[in-house]
Amino acid sequence: MFHHETFPSSLFNVPLAKPLALDPDYRPLALGVKNYRKALAAHGSHETLVVGLEQNSGSVARLELKVFPLAAGRDVDNLRYVSWMVNGLLWVCGGWRVSVGGPKALCDAIVAEYSVDGPWKFEREIMGQAFNRPFEVVVKNPADIAPAGKGALTLGGNLKGCRIGFDLGASDYKVAAVVDGEVVFSTEIPWTPKTEADPAYHYKCINDGFKLAASHMPRLDAIGGSSAGILVDNQVMVASLFRAVPKERFLQDVSPIFLKLREEWKVPLEVINDGDVTALAGGLSLEKNGILGIALGSSEAVGFLDRNGKITGWLNELAFSTVDANPTAGTDDWSGNPGVGAAYFSQQAVDKLAGPAGLSFPADMGLPERLKEVQALMAKGDSAARAIFETIGTYLGYTLPWYAEFYDMEHAMILGRVTSGEGGEIILAKAKEILAAEFPEVAKAISIFLPDEKSRRVGQAVAAASLPALA
Repeated sequence: MFHHETFPSSLFNVPLAKPLALDPDYRPLALGVKNYRKALAAHGSHETLVVGLEQNSGSVARLELKVFPLAAGRDVDNLRYVSWMVNGLLWVCGGWRVSVGGPKALCDAIVAEYSVDGPWKFEREIMGQAFNRPFEVVVKNPADIAPAGKGALTLGGNLKGCRIGFDLGASDYKVAAVVDGEVVFSTEIPWTPKTEADPAYHYKCINDGFKLAASHMPRLDAIGGSSAGILVDNQVMVASLFRAVPKERFLQDVSPIFLKLREEWKVPLEVINDGDVTALAGGLSLEKNGILGIALGSSEAVGFLDRNGKITGWLNELAFSTVDANPTAGTDDWSGNPGVGAAYFSQQAVDKLAGPAGLSFPADMGLPERLKEVQALMAKGDSAARAIFETIGTYLGYTLPWYAEFYDMEHAMILGRVTSGEGGEIILAKAKEILAAEFPEVAKAISIFLPDEKSRRVGQAVAAASLPALA
């Protein structure tokens, strides 16, 4: 296992030219990948390893990776590179079977990494749960690994009628009444889903929000919404929001919760990952496609709208995807993995950086309140608060090239509570600065922007409400 050890590969131990004052041990994975490829090019020869990732109906993603030949003595470097590429692909697309073909020793090492006792046990468990079948990594002849076949959903953009739009977050539940694309009512309802073990609590909270929104319209034609977690065919497969619910009750009452709500309301109801709604909102309000939406909230929520304006149906769970190659980076409280996105692009990141910045909070103060304190300091021109947002911007600048390995994007839209106020502008400016200096080719290919206040607050509700087509 390489988690929590010293650096297993010197090629990925790439410090910043100017270490971050608040996170001096940060080692951007994108710089490690860049360094690996530079060393491979200098070596002058390579072998090819093919990766195929399958969902429930055939291959959905494929990578062809150039790696050092066996004689180069770079086995550890090869393993780290391929392992991170496979892991990134898993959290972007999702799937239950990984096929690898190429150098046998390297293929066997990848199989071991995803074994029951391997370092990626969490991925193995979550992917099996998400696709409702055992997760596996198998070795094949490269020629037998199917070509990519990436479908796209056809949800969104339906604006006619009286609709409810909703979003389930970790600290609040947003719900809106939308009539012919115009928001006529919206509110945020506080709730505590992570600590509630009774599914009846969740059902009642969501349903009460529906009733409140519906009371502001003459009728109800459709319901569309978003939620943190992994949803497949309107069923909750994996979600930290409901982590307190016992497994049997989860399968019985939480997984089909939206199917039950649809039956009760007897109107079309569609719910998808919150990140995808973010991307859809950007596409609708800005009339742009090829958008990767990154919401910095209680966690990191990501969605993607392809260049044809379609939602891909991928997982986009980048909160669990590694962005820091340092194996001693702080671990995520759910996956136990070090250096994952949730700790770099969320309220968790603000809290993590506050201590090194010299800020302290009462022990019983929640993360949303801590963020507000930092934002209030930022409004007063506090240098410690500025340093926190500049550090997050640096993280973003070094991470977008990693995301670009998997997404054919033209725009990166950042939003969420962490980006509110001046802090968002600081994050944006710093990310652009890093991209221009370190990854000029990515800087030229991708525009990064903050949506305006209207599309931040209203666009999300309209986008969610627009998901279902009317019968």
